[in-house]
Amino acid sequence: MGGINFIELVKRKLFKQGIVPIMLCFSFLTGCSQHSKETTVDYFELVRPQFTGQLAYETTDFVEDYWRVVGNTGFDKTIYLIADTLKAAGYVIEEEATISDRLIYRIEKRTMNYDTWEPVSASLQIFGEKKPLLKSETNRNMTYLNSASTSKSGIKAEVIWIKSIDQLETGSVIGKVIFTEMSARSLSKIAIEKGALGIISYDNPGYLQPEKNNTSIQFRSLPAEDASEFWGIALSFKAKERLIEHLQKGKTEVMVNIQTKRYPSEELTIVATIKGAKNADERLVFSAHIQEPGANDNATGVGAQLEMAKVVAKLFQEHKIELDRSMTFLWGDEIISTRRYIEEDPQRAKGIKWGISLDMVGENTAITGGTFLIEKMPDPSAIWTRGADKHTEWGGEVLSLEDLKPHYLNDFILSNFKEQGEFANWKVETNPFEGGSDHTPFLQANIPGLLLWHFTDQFYHTDNDRMDKVSQETLKNVGTAALVSGLKLVNADAIFAIELVSILKEQALLRLSNEFELSKKAIDAGGRLSNEIEILKAWEIWHIDAIESINDVIHTSDSATTDDIKKAQTEIESKSKSLIESLTKITKQ
Repeated sequence: MGGINFIELVKRKLFKQGIVPIMLCFSFLTGCSQHSKETTVDYFELVRPQFTGQLAYETTDFVEDYWRVVGNTGFDKTIYLIADTLKAAGYVIEEEATISDRLIYRIEKRTMNYDTWEPVSASLQIFGEKKPLLKSETNRNMTYLNSASTSKSGIKAEVIWIKSIDQLETGSVIGKVIFTEMSARSLSKIAIEKGALGIISYDNPGYLQPEKNNTSIQFRSLPAEDASEFWGIALSFKAKERLIEHLQKGKTEVMVNIQTKRYPSEELTIVATIKGAKNADERLVFSAHIQEPGANDNATGVGAQLEMAKVVAKLFQEHKIELDRSMTFLWGDEIISTRRYIEEDPQRAKGIKWGISLDMVGENTAITGGTFLIEKMPDPSAIWTRGADKHTEWGGEVLSLEDLKPHYLNDFILSNFKEQGEFANWKVETNPFEGGSDHTPFLQANIPGLLLWHFTDQFYHTDNDRMDKVSQETLKNVGTAALVSGLKLVNADAIFAIELVSILKEQALLRLSNEFELSKKAIDAGGRLSNEIEILKAWEIWHIDAIESINDVIHTSDSATTDDIKKAQTEIESKSKSLIESLTKITKQ
């Protein structure tokens, strides 16, 4: 929150001592009247009228037209669309910026070690039938990423149904096409060595509801470094059923025509920053990846983040806000660009205080079936997932106590998103840490980081992830709450810390009470007391350490905040001790 009011800070401390500062101004402050009008900035009040979701939606609409992979046409056009929008919003390209310019951006260019790729056209037809089994005009994910082209006129070949790796290794597939319902990644290398022309596969997971969404194809890929003439086609459920019907009748041949492009290119990343006025080396980094072919995944993240960058620039230029620390927006290749941003400059990395990833943030949940989620930094729910905590169908490994990352970011972000949720009648939930997006490089570098996303999505990674599954209202809600959270973080001060202690303490006491009830049920069902005590202690320690982490936003010693932190920690410890004693008594009865 912006602008500490000295009088307000003194009042808070006096109140703590039981003193009511009725006539504080007259006692020792000159010019007090002008300062007494200062108030804490309400960032929601500033951001909500500005963040309509329109730019986010329009950007999503532009980006999702393209099948995007690093270095190809759609990826690069997205980079330059972002650059044009940033420039129009007042950001200055870094090589032309002066020392006084606070809004800057740059496009980073790097040589790629392999050719980029993009699909052009594709069709698959069972020989003897007039109607194609698939065509790229309606199923743009049918061609495997990194697939080679066939000849211009296409090919005709027999299909061999492969049901095991042993069958592939011992059988003859020279000059033939493999069909499998196994993961093609595990078969493609052997198939190439055995002389197969290409692979046709089906393996849509159950959460995509393939029998209902029977034309959906989830995109698949071959290794980028393979320069062979091998190609791949992924099937929808409907196409798979038709092909199997023919294979069960006997010899089946297909006509395949795939046209793709492979060409040398360069990897582009775009980074925009508003420099902080006081502690410019400290920063929050928002990241959104460009590659992948969908609308929600992840054109929505690109669009929402771009509108965030524009809105914060406007508020800054209109002198409605100030930024004490820097706020950075990064668009690039998932995980790779974010990890590079952290690792390539150790000095810069020291100043990264928070990382927030926007991935699949614009869903029309009435259609996709997904829920907006905040994927938390690793807390004990990633070890003991129970009660209201649930993993998504993406899934996550069970962590250990050593993997946990106690920090205030979880409850702080959740509190802001819940506030926007209540305002807009919008559902906000959380999930235990699972990984797999741009938040992971932050955590691996011991930087607080989390993910904003939706799951489960019945169109995830499929060619039915298009604009009709995107909601401008969701983009507005996510972008608003994310930007407000960011502004509070970059302007975090002693008052922010005091308020945050209260939020975290409330959540800690609630969590301990909930875990106590779950532990009682577990013991009633035959669970061991020692296991339940371990869970309660883990949550106690995690919350105590999370509150301790609040100190990282305070640059000067502040006894009021220190006292609040210690009192909250003591209260949490006392609550945990009481609950463990109660649990022990219940067990002995």
